[in-house]
Amino acid sequence: MANKDKLAGSMEFPPETQQPNVYPLSWVSKTKKMEEIYSASQREWWDPEKLPWDTLDVDSYSWEEREAIAYWWTILSVFDASAPPVFAAAMIKTYELHEEDAVRRCFFSVTRDEQNHEHLCGLAITKFLGHTDPLTYEPKTELGKKLQKNAKWLYYNGGRYWEGYKKAVPKYSLAVLFSSFLMGEIAAATIFHQMAAGCTEPVFKEGFASIGRDEGRHMAICMSLMERDYPHLELDDKATITKQIRAGYLFLSAVLFEPPVEFWDIPEDFIANQREGEEVARKAGFHIPTYEAKKENWKNAMLNLKGVLDKYDIPFPAIPEVGISGEEITDIDMEDIIPVF
Repeated sequence: MANKDKLAGSMEFPPETQQPNVYPLSWVSKTKKMEEIYSASQREWWDPEKLPWDTLDVDSYSWEEREAIAYWWTILSVFDASAPPVFAAAMIKTYELHEEDAVRRCFFSVTRDEQNHEHLCGLAITKFLGHTDPLTYEPKTELGKKLQKNAKWLYYNGGRYWEGYKKAVPKYSLAVLFSSFLMGEIAAATIFHQMAAGCTEPVFKEGFASIGRDEGRHMAICMSLMERDYPHLELDDKATITKQIRAGYLFLSAVLFEPPVEFWDIPEDFIANQREGEEVARKAGFHIPTYEAKKENWKNAMLNLKGVLDKYDIPFPAIPEVGISGEEITDIDMEDIIPVF
């Protein structure tokens, strides 16, 4: 039985490998910009463990402040903890589709960067709470209890998103996938640079500056792929991208703005709890942009993305929450989304 499927004795060369498959491998490189971006990722790599943690005195914060700041890192972790496996799945797809060597390496670099971002979330949460995760931690204050309830609902929603993403990766082309990736990178680069400028703790200033630099590089990867592939997009892909942009806005608003209640399954007091926690964190010197600043950030990010998509005649969805008109998209479900942060 073991020899039944052996072919080498009956033919000179093996049959073609059924695709998609990571084999046969080749090292074609056509897009010079991707080589430059990967080289930058090698130069700019950083280690979260080596940030100036010795300058952080968590005991100088009250427990309410510690729980409020840890909550913000928890919100971020809902997105950043999914980012390494999300980009790892996309990287595998670049191998299966026999993408250029530099494209595969660039997606590897994003996976590695996002692992750093997740690691930083974990370090910050653990140091502020004295506990390894925010869900089994025992809150010390009433605010902490309210914020933990929020965190549990965020993680629940994130779990629904991950199930949808796993189904989406095989279904969508890379062109559609990286349109969603770009959306997150544009918005993320803005908020992290702002937080780096506004935070008073040296360890967070340096950490946010490093993350912002990474996100800008990820944005350049997506832009390079767009310039290569978008002139040849099918009409169906354009329609899918329009829908994905709206889905991405709704999904990423949970960390970059406030979670839309019609899309996120959250309790009625969620927004009030979050605003209370953010205000405590701000007064402690942890610079979370205000509601109006977040809204302006999102509007600018969306207009920047619209400028990119307009070049390729891709209709932009209406984003009424920040005052942007466009194509109305109403049938968005958690299973439809593929954006990351």
